[in-house]
Amino acid sequence: MTITAKDIQKLRQDAGVGMMDAKKALTDADGDIDKAFELLRERGQAKMAKRADRDASEGTIGNYIHVQNDRPVLGVLVELSCETDFVAKSDEFRQTADDIAMHVSWASPEWVTRDEVDGEALAKEKELIARQAAAEGKPENVIERIVEGKIESWYAENVLYDQQFVNSERYDGTVGDMVGALASKMGENISVRRVARVAVGA
Repeated sequence: MTITAKDIQKLRQDAGVGMMDAKKALTDADGDIDKAFELLRERGQAKMAKRADRDASEGTIGNYIHVQNDRPVLGVLVELSCETDFVAKSDEFRQTADDIAMHVSWASPEWVTRDEVDGEALAKEKELIARQAAAEGKPENVIERIVEGKIESWYAENVLYDQQFVNSERYDGTVGDMVGALASKMGENISVRRVARVAVGA
């Protein structure tokens, strides 16, 4: 039984669960993603999947302004979407939007989710990693695994949902996990729709 980081990430996205829950389900299902998804549903954890197709036309704009020498030098806007006005107006929802905006100011992600990643940029990164591994004399049969592992780290650096949230005291996990946890708590389809980051001189 081989469980890859790619399998764990796919199950996390499909079921809207955290990394450890996804890994445990895959282990219990002997690496079968479909069986693992059903296990999560039986355990009541795959809550996001049931709401994935519902329209999220409400939401709020989170914001963060960084001030340096008494003047704003960096600003971030984040559109956090949900299904109802009731959730959009809640303090926790609005605080989460602001928290994500603060995170973006620090982490500067290129994309929100893996689905948005530019295919050409991804291909170039994989090619670069493979060339480096080959130059180091790595055997051909292990280069693919090296590429897979390093691409996971690349996602964690460049994709908002894969980034570890900057303030572990507020939330200890990725931004994607934080959004998923809020969606489960609120019982709605919640997602980051858009991000805008503007810095003086950038």
